[in-house]
Amino acid sequence: MTSVYRLKPAFQALLRPLVKRLARAGVTANAVTVAALAGSVALGCALFFSGQTALFLLLPVWMLLRMGLNAVDGMLAREFGQQSALGAYLNELADVVSDAALYLPFALIAPFGCLSVGAVILLSVIAEMAGAMAPMVGAPRCYDGPMGKSDRALVFGALGLWVGLAGGLPDWLAWSMPAIALAIGASIINRVRSGVRQAVRPHPKG
Repeated sequence: MTSVYRLKPAFQALLRPLVKRLARAGVTANAVTVAALAGSVALGCALFFSGQTALFLLLPVWMLLRMGLNAVDGMLAREFGQQSALGAYLNELADVVSDAALYLPFALIAPFGCLSVGAVILLSVIAEMAGAMAPMVGAPRCYDGPMGKSDRALVFGALGLWVGLAGGLPDWLAWSMPAIALAIGASIINRVRSGVRQAVRPHPKG
């Protein structure tokens, strides 16, 4: 399925020199993961509690930086022998908590509301769970779109830029949250299908 995630290899290639320097400096994958989580929660709280729409201009910048941090922690883990059980948990849990923290402030922005934004947050958690469950059946971790984590970052970053520049959003954008929710729902279905298709079949007894 078409997704921003397909650009990941090129993005990683750009970051590889930086990752090598970080590894030489002793920076760990888990430290990068925690830093991305802390930054996301801090920004989400600032957006939610400040009431300043101009702060939403920080959202697209942070979304891009967070994507870079997510790529860096994965490369440190895979390419520099830093993979661990704790890292696997941190990677999945930090992503869903960060997403929730960054999406929640939009519940205060008209024409959205708690119900539509809450549905997007809930479905985002389910989508990541569906992808993370694939290894349980012997399939690789699934990232199928059309509305994966990177795609959501692009959409919410654009919405944040709009809010920051205009001070709000037009009423006709009310349709966008239900559309995002539907696209995430399609991603859930695609990830389950992909996992089932790639699942390791048990050998028949005999």
